Amino acid sequence: MADKAAFQVIVLGPTGGPREDSVTGLLVRSTSTQWSSNSVVAVDAGTLLAGIIRTLEQSKPESKEGKRMMKEGPFVGLNLPCKTAQANAAHIFREIIGAVFVTHPHLDHLAGLAINTPMLEAGNGPKAVAALPSVVAAIKNHMFNDVIWPNLSDEDGGAGLLTYQRLVEGGNPRFGRGEARGYVRACNGLLARCLSVSHGCCKQKFHPESGTHHRVGSTVFAADQLMLPSRAISVDYTDASIYSPACSPRLLASNAKDPAISTVESSAFFLRDDHTGSEIIVFGDVEPDSISFEPRNKRVWDLAAPKVAAGTLRAIFIECSYSDSVDDCSLYGHLCPRHLIAELKVLAASVELHRQPNVLTGEKRKRADVSPNEPSGEQMSPRSKRPQSLAVGRDRKAGISPNRASAVSDSRPRDNSGDHLGELPDLVHDEPTPSNHDPVDVGDNGDDADGPEMFDGTQWADSTPLPLAGLSVYIIHIKEDLTDGPPPGNQILKELRCHGETAGLGCEFYVPGRGEGIWI
Repeated sequence: MADKAAFQVIVLGPTGGPREDSVTGLLVRSTSTQWSSNSVVAVDAGTLLAGIIRTLEQSKPESKEGKRMMKEGPFVGLNLPCKTAQANAAHIFREIIGAVFVTHPHLDHLAGLAINTPMLEAGNGPKAVAALPSVVAAIKNHMFNDVIWPNLSDEDGGAGLLTYQRLVEGGNPRFGRGEARGYVRACNGLLARCLSVSHGCCKQKFHPESGTHHRVGSTVFAADQLMLPSRAISVDYTDASIYSPACSPRLLASNAKDPAISTVESSAFFLRDDHTGSEIIVFGDVEPDSISFEPRNKRVWDLAAPKVAAGTLRAIFIECSYSDSVDDCSLYGHLCPRHLIAELKVLAASVELHRQPNVLTGEKRKRADVSPNEPSGEQMSPRSKRPQSLAVGRDRKAGISPNRASAVSDSRPRDNSGDHLGELPDLVHDEPTPSNHDPVDVGDNGDDADGPEMFDGTQWADSTPLPLAGLSVYIIHIKEDLTDGPPPGNQILKELRCHGETAGLGCEFYVPGRGEGIWI
């Protein structure tokens, strides 16, 4: 398995809390590289050193001629310079991990990084922390700020143990060629491309000129203060004041025009093996497009679909925090099985369009070409922002997300030759680029001609292979309930496999365990 794999993923933390020792953290490397300096990238760091120590303790190294090498377990093949797991974990953090990619700045994705960073040695150079500009701004202003935690970065007179790398949303067109265009170097053997996704709503909005977050309605974002109707949103005061829009399409339409709420920005990282061209996607926390204030997932699926059709996209790591017993208004910016399956149906439909362009065509799909003004590979029209609102009720009952595209500006920030580039020059952009998408236009006349109206699997029932055959979907960020009953992941996995079989997707679902090594 390991010999044929392009990637190795080590799951340090597979959950979304409330236990602090297993929250989100992944290590990813290309199998074309040996364990060496800068050969691993960490994606999120809710758990980092503690997860590495625990994983090393699961397997004992083999000693030979004064050297210690891991002969089994996730770190198989790694030469260990020290005797103890904790000392070897420190070595891995300092030397082997080249950068930490952060999907969004919530504590369950950052706590380990904050606690672990003081052990870095300034003589080795700063550790790169790569993220969207809004995420970097949140980390800089609200964590490493000499109040919540010391300023350990190399900005604003800090200690210089970390360096911020601001990623260009959607990919940096200055880098890469062909299929790798827009990708930047993540570590030795791996390239990365970042797309913004939505993790719900809040009252904080990123202001690119100041590089800080402000409460919407402040003098920075001058606007009339509107009362938020209690029926329009559900408030969770325990999770960074995230708001989950209610199910009604009419209420969703009113929220989309409400200046008092803003999207919580998260990320989806496309990671590409530089040797084979194979890819995986790692999502941060994400909500379904069907109930989102600013639906953005379809952009990810449109980029992923030709890769699935070509067989180069091998796996997706994506959250599914709750089972289907949780209603939409209590998801708070997360997914459950019915919504994840609905999202994967959108991906499957797009894959079938690439494999067999005539499969999903019909009276409802009249548009066959792409406007000259649209980006290549992103098939959407102004009408694609409008969901089939008359079908929303029955679609939701079936766990089906309307086929809605986000209205995303394709304007790209200008390059600045005076950028401070740090150690990963191709990750940085001096001019932060907020992903401010246009509000969703939600109509109530149901005249969407871009269809298909519903993805029930009948469109590809006779496809060989099924649209997502060969794709592995790994479920992370499951919320633990800490009861005497079975783990929540058991029910989530059962529901996903049942829904997936009914939908005829063809992908395989897995719930990885803490400390598990996955070869892809």
